[in-house]
Amino acid sequence: MSESTDCLFCKIIKGEIPSAKVYEDETTYAFKDINPKAKVHVLVVPRRHYANVAELAKDDPAELAHIVEVAQSIADKEFHGAYRLVFNTGLDAGQTVFHVHAHVLTGETLDE
Repeated sequence: MSESTDCLFCKIIKGEIPSAKVYEDETTYAFKDINPKAKVHVLVVPRRHYANVAELAKDDPAELAHIVEVAQSIADKEFHGAYRLVFNTGLDAGQTVFHVHAHVLTGETLDE
């Protein structure tokens, strides 16, 4: 997969749309969610465009593992290592941007 010219997250990664960056490296970008559901709500995305987590797992399992490592490092920094990691896959599951992204929710005790 590559970038999608009309993808919101591809535009954020390229700097065409502003974001509150939390982390970046050569393969991954993380930024604050604009509609947070927890005290700390960060989206972690691969720089390469994949539609969903299943596609990412099939094509680049090492990047999926790296996303989990980034999530853990955010939680370690923000809330003693505890966090919730959510991937919405498909419109009926609540996915609204079809560029795979992990929601890292932390910074407070979360309800079940």
